[in-house]
Parts: sequence; C-alpha cells; structure tokens
Amino acid sequence: MSGKDHGYLDMELLRFTTAGSVDDGKSTLIGRLLYDSKAIFEDQMEALEQASISRGGEEVNLALLTDGLRAEREQGITIDVAYRYFATPKRKFIIADTPGHIQYTRNMVTGASTSNAAVILIDARNGVIEQTRRHAYIAALLNIPHVLVCVNKMDLVDFSQEVFERIKADFIQVAGRLGNQDLHFLPISAKLGDNVVDESTNMPWYTGLTFLGLLEALPVGEDWNLNDPRFPVQYVIRPISDEYHDYRGYAGRVASGVFRVGQEVVVLPGSQKTTIEAIDFAGESLEYAFPPQSVTLRLTDEIDVSRGSMIVDAINQPQQSQEINLMVCWLSEKPLVLRGKYQLKHNSNELRCIVTEVKYKVNINTTEEIHDDLSVGLNEIAQITIKTTKPLFFDPYKKNRDTGSLILIDEATNNVVGAGMIL
Repeated sequence: MSGKDHGYLDMELLRFTTAGSVDDGKSTLIGRLLYDSKAIFEDQMEALEQASISRGGEEVNLALLTDGLRAEREQGITIDVAYRYFATPKRKFIIADTPGHIQYTRNMVTGASTSNAAVILIDARNGVIEQTRRHAYIAALLNIPHVLVCVNKMDLVDFSQEVFERIKADFIQVAGRLGNQDLHFLPISAKLGDNVVDESTNMPWYTGLTFLGLLEALPVGEDWNLNDPRFPVQYVIRPISDEYHDYRGYAGRVASGVFRVGQEVVVLPGSQKTTIEAIDFAGESLEYAFPPQSVTLRLTDEIDVSRGSMIVDAINQPQQSQEINLMVCWLSEKPLVLRGKYQLKHNSNELRCIVTEVKYKVNINTTEEIHDDLSVGLNEIAQITIKTTKPLFFDPYKKNRDTGSLILIDEATNNVVGAGMIL
C-alpha cells in the first residue's frame, strides 16, 4: 500500500509511557504539559494550588497533577502506573506515568506494552545513568516504535548545548546496542516550561519541535502492522431472531493487516479455507477493515469457528508450534517454577503450558545475560521455553506486537504472573 492509500490509518490516538529515575521530573513534565496545553479544569487548578500550599510550597507543584495516589504524595515518589487522558485539536492522548525504580519494572512493562511511544527523561546534571539504560532496554524489548529522550532540568546546567549534545551521543551509543527504533532528542525544563508546550527562548540553538509538537507529529498510523492479516475471534454471533435466522458472524478486533470482502482466508486451527463474504461494523457494511477496528466478519462457508480461533490470510499465515521461546517479565512475588504448569492467554485463545527451560536471565541495568542463577522472581526478565497443550499460532513479537505477546496465569490463584514476548 502506498502512503496515500493508508492515510486513513493515521489514528488520532497516541499512547505514550513516561520513564525516568527518581526526581528526573516525570510528574512535573506531565503536569506542565497538561497545565500549559490547558488540559486541566479550573477546579483541578484550585485543588492543585491548595495542595501545593498545604505542602509548604511557594509555587504551584505541577507534579501533583499526576501523583494521584496519597501514598506516593507522602513519599514524594511515583509508585504505580497512573493513566491520564487529554486532547489537543490535533490528537487524543493516553499517558501511562510509570515508576522508574528497579522494583517497579513490572509496572513499566505494563504501562509500556500498548504504547506507541516511550518518553525517557534524563536529568541534565547526571546524564545517562544505569536506570536510563534499563528504560532504554525495556523500550527496545517491548518494541516501542518511537522513543523521545527528554533531557530535563536544562535550566540547572545553564541551558548548555554542549551538555545536551554529550548526553545525546551517550544515549545513541546505548540505543545502538539495544536496537531502539525511531529516536528523538529534545532539551527541556519541565519546571520552567522550556520546549514543553512553548518554544524556549533560553535555547535558541535548538530548532526542533517542542515536546507537545513532537507528540502531535509522530506518525502513529504507521505503527500498525498492515502486512500480516490476523483476526483473533472473540465471539461467535449466531442467529438471534427469525428475521436473521441464517446470520452467523465472527466478532473480534483486527490485530494486524487489512481484511477485504472477497479475500481468501484460512481459519486456524484446522486450516479450513473460505472467503470473506461481508464485514459488518455498527450496523454498516464495510469493504475492508484494519487495526484496531472491532468488526464482525461473515464467511461464505459454514465451517467450525469458535472463540480462540484466528482468521488469517490464505497465503500469509502465522507460525504454529507447541514449543515456544519467549522473553518473560515476571510480575509475581511467587517465583517462576521450572516444570510448573501455567494457564496461557494469547489474544482470545486460552490453553495450558509447562515451563520446560530457563535459558538465561537479563541484568536489566547492564543488559548482560546471567547463566549461573536461573531463578526468576518479581521484576526479573528471562528467556524461557514453554510447551503448550495444543499448537499456538503466533508471529514473533518483533514482527507483530499483538500476535507475538501472551500472558501466563497461575492456575491456583488466577493471578497474572508473567508477560511474554515471543521470539
């Protein structure tokens, strides 16, 4: 498809996650963004002013806009994923404000897993540190399409271009090893507002977009995989009245690729070939459907389709296997059990699996592999192999974030214990 053909795919919603070390100013940056773009209500502003005064501050503390949990306000740190919604005339945004400390790696993975962009904050006085490398690693592991590196607190280094360029060069070196995608660098002062919403008069040497300008300009429509048609079936719609006695449709969300009326498809498992007869959406008929649309597909043949089936292009099919290698971020305080049995959820498909091998763990501060200690506990990331009770149909995570991700569930407690990215 040419760029012209899929201009309609340029979605107006951008999801981004923020990550940084303690006191790098993440919460202040988001507060400044909401405040200067006039995305907060008058009563919120009044509450913010009151909260700032009660904490003994002489000026409005913008960080309080995102620090919604009382515990984190009292400690002065962000300890959970705080989701914020705001909009400008150009685009809608969902912000996942995640903690930066190592003990909250799982929170960062959770917040970043559906993001189009990762915003990594660096304190201009400290430069690239251990935590910066960890955040870059997680952004690369989760295949986040765009990375915005905000060098904050430029006012504390006299708005020095030399400091900014040195930090930029250091980060590029880290990203080169990890394979981070589309990189953008900008010098900011979240506290003073330089280059957040308004251009800075203190840094005339920087001629790029402001933080908000960049968020509005990122081409998120191109983040979707449009090459591999995948449609996990979530629900089978059977006849609901005499009027629709022969209606049979398969409802779900297009995970990737484009589906068209008349297209030859295969239903997995079973590899039964058929053709798309119609695509229904909110009472209308569509000629084609694309991600992330939720639609109902009708097929020309009556074949066995149920929740957990996947409708795919007849020629372009995913991999199928019962032995899967994946990177897993462990989310539970109860460690991973080798030879342990887990429930596996992959799109709408649920099955059981056993962990057959732990190949290595990752030191997420240095990104080095650890082979001498293969226990996997809370917040740790490891490469493991699982064997499933029936074949799984998937794409590698690097190719398709939707069909390449899965979660592991503890059968005894029904808690999600692991987030996996298939290799």
